Amino acid sequence: MKFKLPDIPKDRKDLELLSKEALAELVWQQQQVIEKLIEEVEGLKGLCNQDSQTSSLPPSSDLIKRSEKTPVKKEKESDSNHRKPGGQLGHPGKTRKGFGRVDRYQAVEPERCPVCGGNHWETRGVTTRSYQVAQLVEHPIEIVEYQQVRRLCCQCGEQVSGELPENVIPGQDLSANLQGMLVWLGHYGHLSYEKQQEWLAEFGKIEVSLGTLEATTCRVAEAVTPQVQELKEWVKTRASGSCG
Repeated sequence: MKFKLPDIPKDRKDLELLSKEALAELVWQQQQVIEKLIEEVEGLKGLCNQDSQTSSLPPSSDLIKRSEKTPVKKEKESDSNHRKPGGQLGHPGKTRKGFGRVDRYQAVEPERCPVCGGNHWETRGVTTRSYQVAQLVEHPIEIVEYQQVRRLCCQCGEQVSGELPENVIPGQDLSANLQGMLVWLGHYGHLSYEKQQEWLAEFGKIEVSLGTLEATTCRVAEAVTPQVQELKEWVKTRASGSCG
């Protein structure tokens, strides 16, 4: 994440000419940058210490930290504790109980009888078996052109424009929810801007510049900064209250 550095004079003499108020503001800005850098370093330390046992990272990520001299123990097929495919005994399960919603229903009709080759069906004896499947749609990312219509009010003559959806921000090429996903991929998925470009090209069939991706990250960072600062102050208050 890029930080906005304070405007520091290049020459020492220019620095000595600054007023006390300007020096205090400069120190305050530097302190803000230092705090953000410390948070960034602590976050990176936490990521380095994560593995498949302490986070949702796949076991394959453990190979990065595993010593090349340490032999990898092979699991015995005859081990009674070996994890079997499918639902696990005693585990409540999630996916097999459905996803909690259905976005689209699609009926699959029989085309031809495998016994006699007929394709005419009785109206009686119809049964249905349902399968819920999470799948990629043909166009995971769609390009929508919103044509904002402006009309004159018959009563007062006021020119009124149609309201854009909440996730559409005038002047920004990406919707708010897509920007949020890209930031998630960058920070939690650890995808570089180049990898994000590949992801958008592969799944969305769209080309997005590096500048747009960088601006998206900065925009989201600025948007969440007040909430993060408020949360920090709340934590400090709770901590001081508990000490008393």
